[in-house]
Amino acid sequence: MIHTRLCDLLKIQHPIALGGMGGGHTNAELVAAVCEAGGFGALGCAFLTAQQIRESTAAIRSRTSKPFALNFLLFMLDEDCFAVGLKEKPAAIAFAWPRPDQNLKQYINRAHDAGCKVTLMAGGVPEAECAATAGADIIIAQGTEGGGHVAWMATMVLTPMVVDAVAPKPVLAAGGIADGRGLVAALALGADGVLLGTRFLATNEAPYHQNFKQAIVQSDGHDTILTEIPDVALNMIWPGAMSRVARNKFVERWAAREWALRQRQAEAAAQVMTAYKTGDIHEAPLFYGQDAGLIKDIASAGEIIRRMAKEAENILSVRLPTLNR
Repeated sequence: MIHTRLCDLLKIQHPIALGGMGGGHTNAELVAAVCEAGGFGALGCAFLTAQQIRESTAAIRSRTSKPFALNFLLFMLDEDCFAVGLKEKPAAIAFAWPRPDQNLKQYINRAHDAGCKVTLMAGGVPEAECAATAGADIIIAQGTEGGGHVAWMATMVLTPMVVDAVAPKPVLAAGGIADGRGLVAALALGADGVLLGTRFLATNEAPYHQNFKQAIVQSDGHDTILTEIPDVALNMIWPGAMSRVARNKFVERWAAREWALRQRQAEAAAQVMTAYKTGDIHEAPLFYGQDAGLIKDIASAGEIIRRMAKEAENILSVRLPTLNR
């Protein structure tokens, strides 16, 4: 069994974590399933009310007694929701996307005072160094291959740079990782584990429309694009981020016409919300990563973790030793 510092720090069996993925892409069922399989689950709390955070946390704890995280986006942090999250005392508070002017240390200190570990996602070395200096316990190096909101540097390059920059703090690699090969690669780059988003969207437990899950399975990994179009349509601009989404009719209609989209933002937002509800893969922004090309089925979250761990263990114990002569 693969065991790293991350396993000891978070009290988990496998160094595999579920990304919070903003809000609405995770739920109690998915988080608990990841935790029960020995991974580390995270509930995306963005766009949830304080009461929904309470209810979701209770629902997770009704399904598992294992540790999990609550994920907050710092640039749009709601104080009441954050206070509720701290009161729930999860094993960790997972932060992402701070504004450059925000005081990270005050938020990290509050999480520590509540007895929580802190993870912070960074898309670049400067952000990782700031997080480490402010006291984050674990740094997540997020590469641009991932789905949803990402920065510009690839995981293969970013991960070892962040590992070197924040040593001896443990680092999780994220972006483009969907199987045991990705886990072994991350470990070889110096990371102590991996964080997955897209792979866990294509699971039985994920609160994602079945049509969207199937779109991930059918993707060849070449059909995504970095764009601000979904954010413009939804009137939600993230600091320093682009969205990696499927290149569908919705995106192609507005490509190089963001000025026109801004003029019709309210109309477009209404259309997007309808598309999400109906499972329209052509008109809904589909947030998934290039690693969709590695995903061949919709399975349970527990099965995904078991497969990853077994494949990684086999690579480390069988294949790689034959190369060292």
